[in-house]
Amino acid sequence: MTDRLVRPISRSGPLPSRPTTGPWAPPPIRSIADTGLNIGLLSDLAIKIMYFGGYLLGTQVAEQMNLPYTGVVDQVLEGLKREKMVEVRGAGGVGAGAFEYTITLKGVEKAHEALARSQYAGPCPVTLDQYVNAVKAQTTARMTVHREHLERALQGLTISEEMFGRIGPAVNSGKAIFMYGPPGNGKTTIARAVGNMILGSPMWIPHAVDVDGQTIRVYDNINHEALPEEEGAQRSVPTGERRDPRWIRIRRPVIMVGGELNMAGLDLVYDPTNKYYEAPYQMKANGGMFLIDDFGRQQVRPRDLLNRWIVPLESRIDFLTLSTGRKIEIPFNVLIVFSTNMPPADLVDEAFLRRIPHKIEVGDPTYEQYRVIFKKVCESKRVPYDDKGLAYLLQEWYLKSNRNLRSVHPRDIVEQLLDISRYLNQPPALTKELLDRAASAYFVDLEY
Repeated sequence: MTDRLVRPISRSGPLPSRPTTGPWAPPPIRSIADTGLNIGLLSDLAIKIMYFGGYLLGTQVAEQMNLPYTGVVDQVLEGLKREKMVEVRGAGGVGAGAFEYTITLKGVEKAHEALARSQYAGPCPVTLDQYVNAVKAQTTARMTVHREHLERALQGLTISEEMFGRIGPAVNSGKAIFMYGPPGNGKTTIARAVGNMILGSPMWIPHAVDVDGQTIRVYDNINHEALPEEEGAQRSVPTGERRDPRWIRIRRPVIMVGGELNMAGLDLVYDPTNKYYEAPYQMKANGGMFLIDDFGRQQVRPRDLLNRWIVPLESRIDFLTLSTGRKIEIPFNVLIVFSTNMPPADLVDEAFLRRIPHKIEVGDPTYEQYRVIFKKVCESKRVPYDDKGLAYLLQEWYLKSNRNLRSVHPRDIVEQLLDISRYLNQPPALTKELLDRAASAYFVDLEY
């Protein structure tokens, strides 16, 4: 089969500066033509929904299709009724939308034919062109982040001046970021906090996308957080109309994957049983952040993974392949962050690292930073802080053992201390006895 490319037509405090144009929102649907889909596809979806749903009111069919009843679904049902695929069983109220429909034997045969092509029977998809235009209209590239924005996003974390000076320019570039350093020093926490800060206002994504009759499911409630529509957001829509209900308003996604990532997860995932596609991670992360945690521990070589990103990172366009071999082109408006606790030299060579312009080392805290973190943890956990207790901990469990400081240690040690004090039925305190018991339970001697 010829490999043909389908090209689409064309929180509080001050926020980072944004484009001055108003936010994009789905336009209203007045007719079948506004959906961009043909009547055959809409009829197939309606008959599948009725096949699974039994007796349904016209408005219930419209609700499950995520389409307006008047002007769209009423026309679809009227066509199915003329072809004797469905019939009116009764009425549950006033108006055509209250007619109760049932599927006929001829309609069951039609449903079986439609289900043989695809088992998808959810919200109506949008076209590829509509999806591409919406993503481009909602891109967040080139937001300007200043020091005060980072301070607000990273409040509660102990970050050095040098670290602030590296994170800010990296974020403003909008290009890939490579974060590395020992485990337990907050790489993932920093990345997620920055992502939540810079991603800005909510965005709209479709439940699904149609490509020549094949469905790609985009929205899922694991990676996306649905939001209610803002009050007054319908003012730009004429009275009596509503926005295209095939779109759902979400918080801009911050999608994180770890060792489970493989090459198959970066392309369209075809379900041979249900006969539709699941969008890959980077497509679901469009308009947001895609964080690859524990980089180097995936089920794929780091070199192969970076090779997969070379073209999208430079062109902001990704190419996905359908099971037929056909390729589609989609926007790649994603902030990619690689996070690893492995030495960069063990993962990739210098030529590959040049493709990622911003490399940020998140190293071990200094003794003063460790003290600040420990004091903050004690305050948040309501444990009386004591400089002498901390000095004892550092001397006995770090200096004598030549153990490296980690930013996560204070939280974990204090939590161990709280568990022990509850067991002993005594108030928590930074005593030698409780600190020794907590540290001995937490630290592991790797050689024995």
